[in-house]
Amino acid sequence: MGPEGGRPRFYVGLGLAVASSAFIGGSFILKKKGLLRLCRRGRTRAGQGGHAYLQEWLWWAGLLCMGVGEAANFAAYAFAPATLVTPLGALSVLVSAVLSSTFLNEQLNVHGKIGCILSILGSTVMVIHAPQEEEVSSLESMAEKLKDPGFIVFAVCVLVSSLLLIFVAGPRYGQRNVLVYVLVCSAIGSLSVSCVKGLGIALKELFSGKPVLKEPLGWVLLVCLVICISIQINYLNKALDIFNTSVVTPIYYVLFTTAVMMCSAILFKEWQHMVLDNIIGTISGFLTIVSGIFLLHAFRDMPFTPSLLPLFLQQGRTDLRASWRSVDRHQSCQHQPLLPSEDKGSQSTEEEDEGEGM
Repeated sequence: MGPEGGRPRFYVGLGLAVASSAFIGGSFILKKKGLLRLCRRGRTRAGQGGHAYLQEWLWWAGLLCMGVGEAANFAAYAFAPATLVTPLGALSVLVSAVLSSTFLNEQLNVHGKIGCILSILGSTVMVIHAPQEEEVSSLESMAEKLKDPGFIVFAVCVLVSSLLLIFVAGPRYGQRNVLVYVLVCSAIGSLSVSCVKGLGIALKELFSGKPVLKEPLGWVLLVCLVICISIQINYLNKALDIFNTSVVTPIYYVLFTTAVMMCSAILFKEWQHMVLDNIIGTISGFLTIVSGIFLLHAFRDMPFTPSLLPLFLQQGRTDLRASWRSVDRHQSCQHQPLLPSEDKGSQSTEEEDEGEGM
């Protein structure tokens, strides 16, 4: 792709990724509102295997919102590398955190706000230093990538670990540990991104007039994408129903981003031609995002009070308060009016004269 077409494609992918994050962040809130309404009605919860949420219009609104966001995300992957698009999902963490504090009465303290800012800064750094993927311009080249032994080993590991999480860890620890269901969504999500990239290439070839519909790879990718998205929706609903939204969203983002970066690096060889400063920038940006997510999650229920400050800051705060009080007293003495003191002096003189007369 020449430089003339590179910059417009970059901005198109960037805009679609930002819009996708906004829609997906709002979808978490709508789904959670629908699940809470079902819980108040005494219906079987999704975390206990119930599917009553299929009769709740708020849940369907959230699903529609997520569908729009995923469609925008789908288009963004067709215009930009996965390591550029995926980090912008941190904006969905910000949107979800702000909306949950507004509509779900979930707490967003100072630590959470700092975490949101760090997530945005880290995403910006990752976007600036995003690696360039290898050119995959046709389904034939995509098929060659999918046959790579490294990707086959990765896909097998993802499938085996997901099956173990679903059938072994899920019944035992799924109700107590948020990582179980979120790991399933993240691992399967990394494969769904690969399917999205392949389908994006197929659509480009279809619009250019090539007989893509006769290619079996396109249909295989479509079926795999439907299966992956269905699994993601099911286990994401379980996680949202059991745990707090401000917990599920950031952890899901961190794990999903890590899985997608690993999958893209293995499948598209994105890191092979990167210079050292871009490697350092990408890793630093991702670690900044993880730090922000940690602040947003670990201290979400901790109120920010002066007692949390270090001792030297508390001492400085006390000294500063004492100096302010002394300054206030000094200023109050300097600005006292003179007339009352003169009246007081004349009053005392009159009292002395009366005493001498007596």
